[in-house]
Amino acid sequence: LENMFTLMTDDYKEDLAHIITVECGKPLAESRGEVAYAAAFFKWFAEEGKRAYGRVIPSNVSSKRLMTIKQPVGVCAAVTPWNFPSAMITRKLAPALAAGCTMVVKPAEDTPLSAIAIANVAEEAGLMPGVLQVVTSSRANTPGVGKVLCESEAVRKLSFTGSTLVGKRLAADCADTVKRLSLELGGNAPFIVFEDADIKAAAIGALASKFRNSGQTCVCANRILVHESVLEEFLAEFMPLVTSLKVGHGLEEGVSQGPLINQQGFEKALAHIEQAVNSGATVRTGGSRVSGRDGYFIEPTIITHATQSSVFGKEETFGPVAPIISFSEEDEAVAWANDTTAGLAAYIYTRDVGRAFRVSEALQYGMVGVNEGQSSPPPFSLLQRKSESHKLSSPFARETRCEVSSFDLHSL
Repeated sequence: LENMFTLMTDDYKEDLAHIITVECGKPLAESRGEVAYAAAFFKWFAEEGKRAYGRVIPSNVSSKRLMTIKQPVGVCAAVTPWNFPSAMITRKLAPALAAGCTMVVKPAEDTPLSAIAIANVAEEAGLMPGVLQVVTSSRANTPGVGKVLCESEAVRKLSFTGSTLVGKRLAADCADTVKRLSLELGGNAPFIVFEDADIKAAAIGALASKFRNSGQTCVCANRILVHESVLEEFLAEFMPLVTSLKVGHGLEEGVSQGPLINQQGFEKALAHIEQAVNSGATVRTGGSRVSGRDGYFIEPTIITHATQSSVFGKEETFGPVAPIISFSEEDEAVAWANDTTAGLAAYIYTRDVGRAFRVSEALQYGMVGVNEGQSSPPPFSLLQRKSESHKLSSPFARETRCEVSSFDLHSL
């Protein structure tokens, strides 16, 4: 694991970043950040692997000693998404290796090369042949590959990051073999700006949260809820930041917004804009395909007069579209924020310490960033329909790749 960290950060950082950008369109600066983030999981779990502690448990019989030890669960399978094609693999791979498990990775059909590159790095780092295997497939064959992994008796744990619909199918397919599951399913993150917030800081945080990877992350702000008394002040700060974003190929100098991943994602984002406008919302900037450029490029977009009942309140857009919804009361903002089946991440901006704690605890989300637009602190739990994605990373991740064996020792 230490060797893999070193190779990714010292020897192959630029190569891996270039592959990410070419595969999914992410700007090169973001791709470099992803490589560093991906490598960090190997560093973390290289240390965590030394700490697979068992326990000595007091017995009610004086002649007995009860003990537990941690053992590898066995073969693990990972089905990973395209938006973080390196980091979502290492996030699952590192704890599996630290626990002593082998792994089969099924990368997204849009981004198979990053997975193959990581496998090559692992081989150079000294990982034994067969410990990590990568199975690529076409989009048409992906359901069949997933079904094989779910139904195989050899696979003892499955980890998946992706849509709720696919996660449900995988969970159902794993039922017969009673597999361990870690599922991270969709997102619809609210970004709440209260009237007492630092508005400039909130605008900067909203930009980072909404437009990272062109809005194609499961933790990005899908709805920006702003108190009605500071709405215009927020827009005055937010709009210049959004209009200054440069759209283009990820390898071009200064680009901060790349294309959407494919035609399906491109058409979905444009459809959301159209539905919002038809429902009475206003496009303040952007709103269209980037003119004069081939590819799935959409202008960074701000929409005002959106409502919680609009498409943005119910579906992930997964694109560079920032809908602004105004609210008047704290309880109203919390209720709207929780009006979703997702529960991954939420963000609030306020100077009121009491409100920060009160609202954070009322929000039904596993991660809540307070005055922070990008938050992913381990350990975390995921509420509502997020299942066990808190066990994808953090100290819990190694534990889910281990079996706990008990020993009842009597009169040794």
